[in-house]
Amino acid sequence: MSTARKNDHDIKADIARELAWDARVAPTEIGVQVKDGVVTLAGTVDSWAKVRAAVEAAHRAPGVLDVANDLVVNPAGSAHRSDADIAHAVRHALECDVRVPDRQIRSTVAAGIVTLEGIVAGWSQRADAERAVERLTGVRRVANELKIEPQVRATISDVRGAVEKALERHAAREASRIDLTLGSGGTVDAVGTVHSLREKQAVLGAIHGTRGVREVSDHLSVEPKA
Repeated sequence: MSTARKNDHDIKADIARELAWDARVAPTEIGVQVKDGVVTLAGTVDSWAKVRAAVEAAHRAPGVLDVANDLVVNPAGSAHRSDADIAHAVRHALECDVRVPDRQIRSTVAAGIVTLEGIVAGWSQRADAERAVERLTGVRRVANELKIEPQVRATISDVRGAVEKALERHAAREASRIDLTLGSGGTVDAVGTVHSLREKQAVLGAIHGTRGVREVSDHLSVEPKA
């Protein structure tokens, strides 16, 4: 059965409201175009954190299928901050965040682009490491290449339980629409349909957040409700 798609004009208006409500970014910095549910973000911002905030805001809008990120980072005062200065700031930020296993992470800075490498125990540590450095002055982009090596073994019941709870929070209790397969190495295959990008992100986030999950193979498709 075909489902009605939200029109592009309404999607653009919803994204504008999301940007206006998000204190991390000024909506006047971001240009938004929507065609057939695909959103293109353009403009210049002064931090990688604002890029992430804008992309997240776009994904929160109902009816969005994909987001193309054409935002450019031009950090304020970046001409006066060398890569060496940024590298020192990155190390300090990692060491000061108690959620981050800083001794397991190494960074490389080139032209304001910070690459994080190393091994952490879970997706939360991987995300926390990126959040610790993304707002630093002079950072143009964060390439998060941290690998996950879980310290515990995941179970399919834990993964399914996390997905069910995520769907309940989004008033979508049809967990049977999603088929989950757990590999021996902690890799989860997720196959099925969700009704929005926000719902998809919730499901993937729940899987990533399950203890013992090393990697997620995303085969979820978005089919908006009528």
